[in-house]
Amino acid sequence: MIAAESKKRVGVIGPGWYGKADLFRLIQVAPVEVVSLADPDRRNLEAAAELVSQRQASKQKPRIYKDYREMLKEKDLDLVLIATPDHWHALAAIDAIKAGCDLYLQKPISADIIEGQAILAAARKYNRVVQVGTQRRSTPHLIEAKDEIIRSGKLGKIGLVEVYCYTGRRTTPVPDKPVPDYLDWDLWTGPAPMLPYNELAHPGGWRNFKEYGNGIMGDMCIHMLDMVRWMMDLGWPSRVSSSGGILVHKNAKPNTPDTQLATWDFGDLRVAWTHRCYGQGPDPDYWWGANFYGDKGTLKASVFRYDYIPLGKNAPRVHKDVTYELEQYPEDKTEPRLERHVAPAIRYHMKDLLAAIANRSKPVADIEQGHISTASCIMANISLELGRSLIWDPAKHQFAGDAEANKRLRRPYRKPWIHPEPGTV
Repeated sequence: MIAAESKKRVGVIGPGWYGKADLFRLIQVAPVEVVSLADPDRRNLEAAAELVSQRQASKQKPRIYKDYREMLKEKDLDLVLIATPDHWHALAAIDAIKAGCDLYLQKPISADIIEGQAILAAARKYNRVVQVGTQRRSTPHLIEAKDEIIRSGKLGKIGLVEVYCYTGRRTTPVPDKPVPDYLDWDLWTGPAPMLPYNELAHPGGWRNFKEYGNGIMGDMCIHMLDMVRWMMDLGWPSRVSSSGGILVHKNAKPNTPDTQLATWDFGDLRVAWTHRCYGQGPDPDYWWGANFYGDKGTLKASVFRYDYIPLGKNAPRVHKDVTYELEQYPEDKTEPRLERHVAPAIRYHMKDLLAAIANRSKPVADIEQGHISTASCIMANISLELGRSLIWDPAKHQFAGDAEANKRLRRPYRKPWIHPEPGTV
């Protein structure tokens, strides 16, 4: 075990579906003590506290808080896991960093680009380790594909990578309802616009609403775009263009695109994204993934598998499936809603984080990398909104010659919440 000599005291902000998935993988690989949880949903909070008491070695039930700021005031945490809706990531992350905590921050790191820049500035200013939940960087079969297929040169010159997601996430409209008595809707909404409560947004469906996140672009694309950037050592794109919208599900409650195309320019390489929430994808084995096209072959990669298809007739193909660890970690077999194919990657991601904390070094999914991938996806949404291509200036951290696009780097905050700024964290 990594860092076994130092039993980390852990808090979780947002112990919902993925908050628990991340936390329980951490418990599997390190002797941590989960001392506190925070969530404006009392029902979710109490259920999570009970599960933690069953899973951690001490069997102690963690303290619970409706407001994470009260949790941080205790000043007794080493590591904080953040798995809130996206619109809460920046404020929670910066507050936890200022409280002296290292972080595991779910992707996308922010709801707008300046938020991400501010989180990065805070992490560097206070010397905190921040691992972003882009765990493709810790997925064993994808690490193998990166090293054995791409870095070895088997694909030759790569000119295009297609990233994609073909999955339906639209439901029939549900009327707004009174706020449940177990939920502080005002606190849950936080800096986002105040809308009537709707159960399609909470619990779980907030990703499909632009007030709380960035749609499928910010949910599914960031994983694949970040994977491509990591595999190919890419930095910032120089240009982005995107089109799409709600083209099919016009009567659905969600207001993020059900169809979107986007292209990022990385010099001699283009990365092109497609998602649609209807119909089938061209390959049922790759409904979410990335296809790398080189002059010597093709690599298809996903969370479930990879396939290397060389151009030469006699060259052998390579196929590799995801590694499951169900016998080593039998809890994975019965944990509700756990994505079992992702569990090993989360464990490796947590081990990498703990090693970085011990060494005060950058983890594999450092906050800067998370910021670049998040911001690149947000750029695509801005391009779609404006209906034109955008040129990005990484030195100035803004769009070149486009005042209207630059206004969208920062989303309005609902009072009394104050938008974080990189120079004042």
